[in-house]
Amino acid sequence: MPYSYDPENVFAKILRGEIPNKTVLETDHSLAFHDLYPQAPTHVLVIPKGPYVTYDHFAAEASDAEILDYTRTIAQVCEMMDVADGGFRLISNAGEAAIQEVPHLHVHILAGRPLGRMLQPAG
Repeated sequence: MPYSYDPENVFAKILRGEIPNKTVLETDHSLAFHDLYPQAPTHVLVIPKGPYVTYDHFAAEASDAEILDYTRTIAQVCEMMDVADGGFRLISNAGEAAIQEVPHLHVHILAGRPLGRMLQPAG
C-alpha cells in the first residue's frame, strides 16, 4: 500500500501547535489528548509525532525508538485514565473502507461504559 502523508491534516496541525488540544501526555515521539467529540466517558487519542498514515505504515517505517515510545505512551495513558479494571477498547482505523477520517496514525482509547459489540455479523 502506498503511503501518502498529508501534512495539512488536523493532527499535523495539532502537532505544530496550530490547533489547540487538551493534552493528556506528551513524550519525545507521541502525543495523547482528549477527543473533541468523545464517544465514551473516557476517549483519548494517541498519535505518533512522525508522519505515519496507518499502523502498518508506522510498523514498517518508524524507528525502534518511535515504536517503543508510542507503545509505552499508550500503556501510560491507559494507566493514567485507570481503564484496565473496567475494560477498554483500543481502535485504529486504517484506510477508506475502515472509515479512517484523519490520515495520520491514531488510536482511540475508549472506556467508562459498556461499548457493545465492535462489529455486527454480516447478513
